[in-house]
Amino acid sequence: MKTISLFVNHPECSTDCCDGMIKALSPNYEINLFNVDSDLPTVLNNTDIVAFPGGIGDADSYDKFFRRKQANMIADFVESKGYYLGICMGAYWAGSYYFDILNDIEPVQYIKQNTADIRRSYSTVANVTWNGKPETLFFYDGCALTGNLEHAKIVSTYANGDAMAIIQNRVGVIGCHPESQKYWYEKYISKHCHEERNHKLLLDFVDELTSC
Repeated sequence: MKTISLFVNHPECSTDCCDGMIKALSPNYEINLFNVDSDLPTVLNNTDIVAFPGGIGDADSYDKFFRRKQANMIADFVESKGYYLGICMGAYWAGSYYFDILNDIEPVQYIKQNTADIRRSYSTVANVTWNGKPETLFFYDGCALTGNLEHAKIVSTYANGDAMAIIQNRVGVIGCHPESQKYWYEKYISKHCHEERNHKLLLDFVDELTSC
């Protein structure tokens, strides 16, 4: 069984997101948590996958947690042997301004895209296509993956066709929240609650990532 080291620093990398990821992925993976006080070399030496969830905050809060030396460790880990999983903020952090582990692909705010069907930052749902099938996923200011997608597998797209979830080499990033749980759905979007069925999508995504 492969091991996932999951970063938590509430609220930026929130316990809610971590709890959802643990529930979705624990059938196939051993999951350990780490934080800003953990010894990063030890974490990376004892894991197969390093994972970064979403949360409440700006992606630039990254600078509070990872300076160049730590960021280089994570980039080297992915380059040499390991896998990276990023959801929402964790997906932004794969970009060139942060860990810089995507090749010619940049995570950008979906709501800022000219043809986006969601135009502001709030808790809602996004209509996406996932492996050719329509799905509804929890969304809170997630990213679209833009740039040269020729050498990446596009697993999911938003309603406007922008890439929402991709796998490129050993990096898997997702703009929405397939790890969302029932209690995330407030009364205004309760009718869209997937009853955690989308956890299977996330589990399949990570299984595919680790088969690369």
